[in-house]
Amino acid sequence: MAAVALRCWRRGLSQIWSNGGLAALSSKRPQADRRHKSTVQFASRPDLPKLAYRRVKGKSPGVVFLPGYGSNMNGQKAESLEEFCRSLGHSYLRFDYTGHGASEGVLAEGSIGTWKKDVLFVLDELVEGPQIMVGSSVGGWLMLLAAIARPEKTAALVGISTAADHIVMSFNSLSLEVRKEFEEKGEWTVPNKHSEDGVLKFSMNFLREAENHCVLQSPIPITCPVRLIHGLKDEDVPWHISMQVAERVLSPDVDVILRRHGQHRMSEKDDIKLMVYTIDDLIDKLTTLV
Repeated sequence: MAAVALRCWRRGLSQIWSNGGLAALSSKRPQADRRHKSTVQFASRPDLPKLAYRRVKGKSPGVVFLPGYGSNMNGQKAESLEEFCRSLGHSYLRFDYTGHGASEGVLAEGSIGTWKKDVLFVLDELVEGPQIMVGSSVGGWLMLLAAIARPEKTAALVGISTAADHIVMSFNSLSLEVRKEFEEKGEWTVPNKHSEDGVLKFSMNFLREAENHCVLQSPIPITCPVRLIHGLKDEDVPWHISMQVAERVLSPDVDVILRRHGQHRMSEKDDIKLMVYTIDDLIDKLTTLV
């Protein structure tokens, strides 16, 4: 952590903090940030819902942010990364999955496979060259799936509270009696303090489809640099999932960073700083290699 931070300060992050900080680090965002904020665009796809996205053009490697389940591209992490990438002159894209945020579609009709296709469309059609994918929660799972499918478009991965396979494993860990009860109802209801009604609802079809995308049962064929950040206080996705991902990816360049007081959303001031430090270090590493 110390070495990473030193490289970041050398690259000028200290000026960012002293000039008001990233969006998530200040309760009062400078007016200039609002003027320069990217505009929402919509990508049309044949026979598929339109995807809403925001894009900043710049140097390679670019950064793509993948939000979590039920979240959108307007969260603190996503907006902070835009400000950071703009400050360095690197390209950046954030978007809403089908059924999320400003994108078309219905959340309850989506699936892991649906959102994987969304990510692949973004990589194929909306960005140029290899990208640093930053995935939050279920976005971390989708990040892994996309990296497996598009290794040529993947420069590095940064997982935040990565939830690979978590939904499937959690359901399968229930007793047979409880699982049968939910199967009869056709829906699994999970308490969640972040959702509006206090629960998340997953259909049996969603769970069965998600099983097709599990990655932790075998080696994960990803060879790019991988950074996994997780909070030990995460009550939604246990930190040992990030450890399992680290153990299974084939890349020789894998770091896991555990935050003692970090929670699932990882949106506190120091969480955002750590995320930015990590990405900046990767950009430094990748550009030096070139």
